[in-house]
Amino acid sequence: MLLYDNLGINEAGHLTIGGLDTVSLTEEYGNPLYVMDEDQIRRNCRVYTEAMGRYLPEGSRPLYAGKALCFKALYPIIESEGFGADVVSPGEIFTALAGGFDPAGLYYHGTAKTDWDINYAIDNKVGWFIVDNYNELEALDRIAGEKGVIQDILLRITVGIDPHTQEKINTGRIDSQFGVAVDTGQAAQFVERSVQLRNVRLHGFHSHIGSQIFESEPFMDQVDKLLDFAVNMRERFGFTAEVFNLGGGFGVQYTEADPAISIEENIRQIGEHLRKGCSEHDFPLPRILMEPGRSIAANAGITLYKTTGVKEIDGYLNYVTVDGGMTDNIRFALYKADYTMTNASRMNEAQDYLCTVAGRCCESGDRIAEDIHLQKPERGDIIAVLGTGAYNYSMASNYNRVPKPAMAMVSGGTSRLVIRAQTFEDMIACEL
Repeated sequence: MLLYDNLGINEAGHLTIGGLDTVSLTEEYGNPLYVMDEDQIRRNCRVYTEAMGRYLPEGSRPLYAGKALCFKALYPIIESEGFGADVVSPGEIFTALAGGFDPAGLYYHGTAKTDWDINYAIDNKVGWFIVDNYNELEALDRIAGEKGVIQDILLRITVGIDPHTQEKINTGRIDSQFGVAVDTGQAAQFVERSVQLRNVRLHGFHSHIGSQIFESEPFMDQVDKLLDFAVNMRERFGFTAEVFNLGGGFGVQYTEADPAISIEENIRQIGEHLRKGCSEHDFPLPRILMEPGRSIAANAGITLYKTTGVKEIDGYLNYVTVDGGMTDNIRFALYKADYTMTNASRMNEAQDYLCTVAGRCCESGDRIAEDIHLQKPERGDIIAVLGTGAYNYSMASNYNRVPKPAMAMVSGGTSRLVIRAQTFEDMIACEL
């Protein structure tokens, strides 16, 4: 039941996070409720900063991937831990800046940046563009020239690696919608054009091969591909890459069936492999960027729901219904994502009630889990879903006109509200 070290059980038999009673948190802030543990976020950040500082070339740095979880109060935390930030839209840029983040540390991704997007990012002094394609490259050079700016860039290239992760989070294959493929020869042309342009300054390459990867081997294969490509670009165009951005992708443990990995050891192996490869190719060590998101936020968050009923269909299955669902956690409906769940109100009872947990939307697919075991709940009990810090709040919607939940942050034995619950008025605020 207790998959993560920041969870516990108190004398009342309730689940705790960061030492605080989860049932009491819902009484204070309402439900459904997202809860984030700031101390766990910081511990997760330090795994990266310490390992990258120890094993990777000087100047290497982690960038927090805001697509996993993006809200204003998060950015001062990650910046204070030495992170830059990966942003994928003007909205994420705005949020980071509203949180006081230094724009020089922002790296702007995206496959479909409009002219307005590019103008917005340059006007707000975003430090880096991760250029995805030829159209963006030409538009960026034109707009930067109009503004009298020379924009620092990395090129997103696709290295043709399949890490055998879930299909919808696999981004490294040749036919990916992201980046420009190496194996077709188009990435070389991408580099050739970049070094010809006057208003962009190329520093290196970005590559992302997928998410939920538990081994270091796919990343070492990625390093090999990037290094071979960089050596070829040096020979052909005289350009020496000084930055390799390896993207994100280290997996997290959602259930006991998932492996518990050592991110530090994976980074050590990647660093050792990089140094060996650079030595063999007589290539100067590039600084390494990585973009953790899920592995920073996921195990720092839980979602708390109130049970609205228990429906037993004789000879078939049992339903436990809750006051949230696919509007605040779409991942099960999208790709049957597994989670660890527990009855936070009855932690000392046997977890032996086989059930499917369903949400409140008028949608047969509105489920959070199927065929799991819980402590048998009653109406009003609090059901906790663990590991929901990543891709839950950030993908939340107002389907069926359900307001988005509040979020509380716990730290050092205290809690505070960082996102208030959405109201009905909020949902119609833009309607004329």
